[in-house]
Amino acid sequence: MKQLPNLTQVLINTFQTLIDQFVEFVPRILGAILIMLIGVLVARLVALVVGRVLSRVGFDKIGDRLNEISVIKQLNTVIKLSDIVAKVIYYFILLVFITAATETLGVAAITDMVTSLVNFIPKLVAAAIMLQVGVLLADALRGTVVTLCESFKIASARLLGMVVFVFFLVITLISALGQAGINTNLLESSFNLIIGGVVLAFAGGYGLASRDVMANILSSFYSKNKFKEGQTIQIDDVKGEIIKMDNTSLTIQTGKTTTIFPLQTLQKNKIEIFD
Repeated sequence: MKQLPNLTQVLINTFQTLIDQFVEFVPRILGAILIMLIGVLVARLVALVVGRVLSRVGFDKIGDRLNEISVIKQLNTVIKLSDIVAKVIYYFILLVFITAATETLGVAAITDMVTSLVNFIPKLVAAAIMLQVGVLLADALRGTVVTLCESFKIASARLLGMVVFVFFLVITLISALGQAGINTNLLESSFNLIIGGVVLAFAGGYGLASRDVMANILSSFYSKNKFKEGQTIQIDDVKGEIIKMDNTSLTIQTGKTTTIFPLQTLQKNKIEIFD
């Protein structure tokens, strides 16, 4: 018959093991707490200095440019880049100290998790910079498209500008997500299908609606060297002096009245020029 273990000795050994582990763990946790306190102080100090330096050197002017974009205004928010950069630096430094604290504790799972977060921050910063530059470029392209459309008297200039803005903004957003390490294959495929259908429908509808406008614009390129203000011409039965000629129309003074012709008339009708 086997002898029963000495329960008293088992209990003593168990409590002795717990005490030894506790005594060994206390200095680790105290060291981790000390590292965390130092980390919070260092992170706050560095973030404060960086925020003030960036604010004084005019770094916030880039944020002011973003705040002027209509889409940002509709969000009722104010972007101050110096504060954003200071916050990112604060949390980055804090995570570095948290990594050191978890290594002191010897908990590998927590250390690996915090290390992953620390490695993710540079990707997140790069994605944020890419998104910011993309928004500025998209807004610049929107303004360019609106200006060109208005100069050529094309209807719905602001609508076209907004379409261009949204298109490049979505492309920038997908690129930024990819830079951050997020899989965007499904998002890219869906966007390509949607944008392809929208462009096809818009191009067909807008092309049919504005074919006369485009015909007048193209006619202006062919006619600008043949006709000029001050000339006397006759279009069909209308004879008069050209008093105005823009990208889409021709205005003729006929006695006490004026007659406006679309420029495509110059390509379709017989024109007589009088010196």
